[in-house]
Amino acid sequence: MAMNWRATFLLACWMPWAAQAATQGTHTDPVPSVMWDFYHKQLLGQAAFVFDDRVKLLAPPFAEDARQVPLEIDARAFTGDVVRIIAWAELNPLPRIVDFQPGERVLPWLSIRIRIEQATPLRAAVLTRDGLWHVGSTLIDAAGGGCTAPSVVRTQPGWEEHLGEVLGGRYPRGDSSRLRLQVAHPMDNGLVSGIPEFFLNHAELQGADGQRLASLELYPAVSENPNLGFDIQGPGPTRLLLRDNSGNQFEAALP
Repeated sequence: MAMNWRATFLLACWMPWAAQAATQGTHTDPVPSVMWDFYHKQLLGQAAFVFDDRVKLLAPPFAEDARQVPLEIDARAFTGDVVRIIAWAELNPLPRIVDFQPGERVLPWLSIRIRIEQATPLRAAVLTRDGLWHVGSTLIDAAGGGCTAPSVVRTQPGWEEHLGEVLGGRYPRGDSSRLRLQVAHPMDNGLVSGIPEFFLNHAELQGADGQRLASLELYPAVSENPNLGFDIQGPGPTRLLLRDNSGNQFEAALP
């Protein structure tokens, strides 16, 4: 009888754990994609991971304008536990999108606009404090050409005079607020003949005391005149610091 009781007890303990693990992630690619193994090695260093539907990627099913595709990365299910978020478009010629490191006051949520060259899986990998990557996935269809289309910004007279200008505002959302920003910049990716790479590659949010709230590394897959959105907890003004790959630096105060 003792043996049966022990076996029953162990089975009862194991089954809830197994059910919980099953709901929290899987190694079965939800897309699936032949490129996953390559990016797992190149971008995640073959580190431990799970495909996790708690990491949400929101994008339109079809990119009507492949040069300006809205993408929302939502990892708020892991609030307080996120170290880093990286995102990429697997079949883009320049796949990397962003490397986002939110601080304590910035929620693990980001909106951004990107370029899509063709139909592709989109991925966002969220690193939590336990060293595990949680990977969210979605598919987007597109007519193509978003990465190789010439910049619209460069056709506008005097665009250089507005380089680095920041437009946007801060909007209350309960105990937090949402920043919506647009930065004037052509974000040239080097794929258009005769135009070298010229893009914003770093952004940092700071508090009133100069404390870093969040940092982002940006890549040429980001659309021209980048649109960025953040959720910040607590009151107080913030500053946005920007730098491009030519060494230009820009700054904007956000009340």
